[in-house]
Amino acid sequence: MGFRVEPQIAEILSKAEALTPLSRNEALTLMRIKHHSQECDAMMGVANRISRWQFGGKGENHFHIGLNVEPCPMDCLFCSLTRNAGIFKDKIEFSSDQVIQWARQAESHGADGLNLMTTGSYPFKRLLEMGRILQKETSVPLIANTRDINHREGEALLDAGFVGAYHAVRLGEGRDTPLKREKRIQTIQVLNDVGLLWMNCVEPVGPEHSAEEIVDLMFLARDNGATYSGIMRRINFPGSPMTHFGMISELEMARLVAVSRLVMGDVPKAHCTHEPHAASLMAGANLFFPEVGASPRDGKTDTGKGRGIGIETCQKIQREMEWDPTLDSNCYDRQPAASEMNA
Repeated sequence: MGFRVEPQIAEILSKAEALTPLSRNEALTLMRIKHHSQECDAMMGVANRISRWQFGGKGENHFHIGLNVEPCPMDCLFCSLTRNAGIFKDKIEFSSDQVIQWARQAESHGADGLNLMTTGSYPFKRLLEMGRILQKETSVPLIANTRDINHREGEALLDAGFVGAYHAVRLGEGRDTPLKREKRIQTIQVLNDVGLLWMNCVEPVGPEHSAEEIVDLMFLARDNGATYSGIMRRINFPGSPMTHFGMISELEMARLVAVSRLVMGDVPKAHCTHEPHAASLMAGANLFFPEVGASPRDGKTDTGKGRGIGIETCQKIQREMEWDPTLDSNCYDRQPAASEMNA
């Protein structure tokens, strides 16, 4: 049996491998590639080669710590931490001692970042306080994952020791959430203006999302210089109003990770997938998020005792796929340009 990739796809993949920016139409063409096709295998292979070269074989792990659990009034449909979900009845904030213990555990295992996540109503001053505490207790770079912020608050995050912020314009923003897409994009501009690294993912992906809206968020990440992007699938917690849509498979995540990686070109310093799994590590992903504390995908107060995957397991998966988690992080350094890669 002969092997041949459709000429139009081959041309796009050749362009992507040279780190030449793809057009939106080219990205949409890639989105139409089917699982188990020669084109899909070729696309994942190109994305894999680009990442392994560009990221130097580094397996990244950004350790997620959910600081608080409460019935969040934002009521995003895909989140288990909301009032409407009815899973959590009381406000619970993990103690400073517990957060420090988790952070030290992460540092001892070589975590590349500490991603501090809060609900939408968590006091911003408390997040700043936690940043100042952890800045003294560990040397792991701090990344905020909180509500929309203004320039003054962005500067306050820098002063408190944060080097970046995870922030996503979610799929279905304004429909599945009470938040406005424009406000979310304004926060991205704030992060870039004040000098905080912007961390991102296209999320939470479900079967109901169109190729067009997924590609729009891929280009938002590229055009605004995301430090990393990638694909996170929606997890349907028990009783989720999104359950009737189903969930995408890990194979579909890997296919989308490959498209996203090719769209990002020479912009990113890492490429993520969530939740951790092996398939996407052969499709351009190199970044995992080990998790403890609160999680919008879990019904457990501490996801480390639920569906959250620990850092040692994440690193084991990476090693099995020949990514090295012991190398220095790329996320805080300059990446080679396309001209250097092709020299």
